[in-house]
Amino acid sequence: MRKNIFIFTVLALLFFPYRSDSLTLVYSDHEPLGNMRTAFLNDVFFKAVKECSEGQIEIMPHWNSEISTGYNAVKILREGREAQIAVIVPEYAPKELPLHQIFKSFPTGPYGQKQVEFFRNVYNEIPELINELEANNLHAVFIATGYPAAFFSVRKLDDLNDLRGQKWRSASFWHKDFLANAGAVPVTMAWGQGVFEALDNGTLDGLIVNIDSGYDIKAHTAAPYILTSQKLWLGHEYIIAMNKNVWDSLEASERNAFVRAAESSYRILGRTMNEAFARQLDILRSDGAVIRIMSDDEISFWEKITDYRTVQDKYINNTEVMNSVRTYMKNFKEAD
Repeated sequence: MRKNIFIFTVLALLFFPYRSDSLTLVYSDHEPLGNMRTAFLNDVFFKAVKECSEGQIEIMPHWNSEISTGYNAVKILREGREAQIAVIVPEYAPKELPLHQIFKSFPTGPYGQKQVEFFRNVYNEIPELINELEANNLHAVFIATGYPAAFFSVRKLDDLNDLRGQKWRSASFWHKDFLANAGAVPVTMAWGQGVFEALDNGTLDGLIVNIDSGYDIKAHTAAPYILTSQKLWLGHEYIIAMNKNVWDSLEASERNAFVRAAESSYRILGRTMNEAFARQLDILRSDGAVIRIMSDDEISFWEKITDYRTVQDKYINNTEVMNSVRTYMKNFKEAD
């Protein structure tokens, strides 16, 4: 009998966070603490959750893939044993979150606070996106995004026509088609030191990636000519989600604490993103990079030569959701 009670207790603790006067939730993230996004979560959002719950909810973070990587985060969180809350990157889970791939299908988009508002509106107004998360036993509590994209080039880019015939690397299947439509030769290559070496030895002419990731591998030391803009959309979404069973088990006051924490965090997220982008550019310049900010005409030209709507129609079957996201994107871009 005692053995059965012990087994039941262990199973209960595995599947549900311990509850007494307070609630502790284990958070998993594949990135290290210290970059713009992880620092914001740790110092702003998690702190706000604790304050809004009057100290009753504590989030115990685990960084740098201690629990889950970007690629198995959906599985780990869906089960809810090792972590009850985690970051989910849709790009790493295309089978589980096919509709969420839509966001990376745009070459340009809103930035700063308008980008924050764009994602909030999309999730509030398009139920299919929430349904897709819930089908994986996930509940979104906060939507974060990262830096815009940048072209890291071995040679100076006077304009985007210079891409023609050059070999450019991107991990995104969307950006590969964009590059091909712009006349470049898309190259598939595992992320890491090999990308830097390919830039350094001339195997690659350039790289399109979020600007902070390019900095992380020191791409700018081999490809020092950087073309970027806050409007150069990457759409790399970071969903802070909770295991839905755990979310449903929370008391109303606890759920409300997460909602209020998200509201207060969203109000300063756009400004934080703008300031972090400016700091990243300063760091790159001090490291010898030659940075040129794209003009509005260049942004429009990139949008045109990518033929992105044809690319979207190639991959997205749900035209209703696609058209809804297109409408929101158009409205928020025009508001910038």
